[in-house]
Amino acid sequence: MIPLLLQTDLTAQFESTFSGPAGAATLAPLILGVAAVLLLLIEILPLRGLRPFIVGGALIASIIAAATQVADPAGSVLGGIYYSSSATALFNMVFGLGALLAWVYSLGYYKDHLKDFLGEHDMLFLSAPTGMMLMVGATDLLVFFIGLEILSLPLYALTAFRRRRVDSVEGGLKYFLLGAFASAFFLFGASLLFVATGSLSLAGLAEAAGGSVAYSPIFLAGAGLLMAGLFFKVSVFPFHLWVPDVYQGAPTPVTTLMATGTKAAAFGFMIPLAFILPVEATGTIAAIALLTMAAGNLAALVQTNLKRMMAYSGIAHAGTILLVIVAYLASNHDGAVQEDAFHAALFYLGAYLFTSTGTFGLMAMLEREGEEKLTLAGMRGLAQRRPVVAAAMTLFMLSLGGIPATGGFFGKWFVFVQLVEQGMIGVAILGALMSVIALGYYLRVIVTMWMQPLDDESTANQPAPQALPASVATLVCAVGVLAMGIMPGWFLGFLA
Repeated sequence: MIPLLLQTDLTAQFESTFSGPAGAATLAPLILGVAAVLLLLIEILPLRGLRPFIVGGALIASIIAAATQVADPAGSVLGGIYYSSSATALFNMVFGLGALLAWVYSLGYYKDHLKDFLGEHDMLFLSAPTGMMLMVGATDLLVFFIGLEILSLPLYALTAFRRRRVDSVEGGLKYFLLGAFASAFFLFGASLLFVATGSLSLAGLAEAAGGSVAYSPIFLAGAGLLMAGLFFKVSVFPFHLWVPDVYQGAPTPVTTLMATGTKAAAFGFMIPLAFILPVEATGTIAAIALLTMAAGNLAALVQTNLKRMMAYSGIAHAGTILLVIVAYLASNHDGAVQEDAFHAALFYLGAYLFTSTGTFGLMAMLEREGEEKLTLAGMRGLAQRRPVVAAAMTLFMLSLGGIPATGGFFGKWFVFVQLVEQGMIGVAILGALMSVIALGYYLRVIVTMWMQPLDDESTANQPAPQALPASVATLVCAVGVLAMGIMPGWFLGFLA
């Protein structure tokens, strides 16, 4: 028997956690967590036919739960370790929608023996966005780390999910080993910050950072190690070398989830945490951001494999988003600028969600027809064989390149505006030039699809029509890209 006093305490803890504002704020990740447990249970029961309904229903329900918080955010809950605002709720919607679209693209992707393991696959697929939602709402370093591990561990397993392929197992092992080092950096940095300030909460760290302790060697070392761990997650130079091998080895739907959600979750926490960096670090962070853009874009120019090209493209985009932190530091830790930077990054990541998900989703559709389709040579004459697919891929390439009337254009615009407003005009110009370099490989894909002739083999083997779910997911991504490019105000209105 549980003692009455202990039972009363547990009841009070349960009610304070799952009812009222706290319950509303944490409802989205709770839905995904419960659904993941249900997926494990039905694997040992004759109910496997319910699996797609549980996954799809849970992801849609989490998006709806996050949407309710956009209009009526709960604020600080759970004793101040979790925060719900309109922006964090929009991030949660991004995570839910990104996971849903990636999962839809995975339907029918696994045609071999992996069909017997789709229960495990979908359970891991639901666990990853659960961790993302914890990360972006965390106001405590330990809560963020818990979310980080809930995100990372499933992705390690999903990367190596095609275990009969050497590149998949190699990518999963590399991701796991380097991810373990990044987690160690984060924890070591958090411990040094605790030694320096006596707190792991963002509020406590912010209070300490306003005094002389922010320039103590222990605090600076802790901040550096903490940022190094986060830089690995967002694939910022020089912590980006793992990305191409992992992206290429992972199943393409998993790469879709990894490319969008991981960056969004890490940046969603990194920007509010940027106050731990001294203003004197502005030049260093700007140099890292520009080097990241240069390394990603220049390496992508010479790639012939589309997944590796997109991996380096993602590195360059991470450098672009990092520029909003440069603008915040240049403002001398101005809170209003930090909020604007957070919103600019949110818009950029929202546009990147539709663009990158659509691109990798189309790759998943083509990969089912043969691995050679994921090379530039395999894209030759795609407009003649599949004009609708080529048109969608063209739209996504233009958005990634920041062409007007696409979401990618306004994403870059808002980032560079932040720099100009803080007087970082030189950095903004260099960043814009780096973005122009990216057009070289995006336009090369478009030229290959529309202007390169069909070869004999591709003419003889006409592809079969794709499944309806993947086509619907592609349509959603295309509409999202155009909506954010033509009517950006509808997205920004949620942040007003």
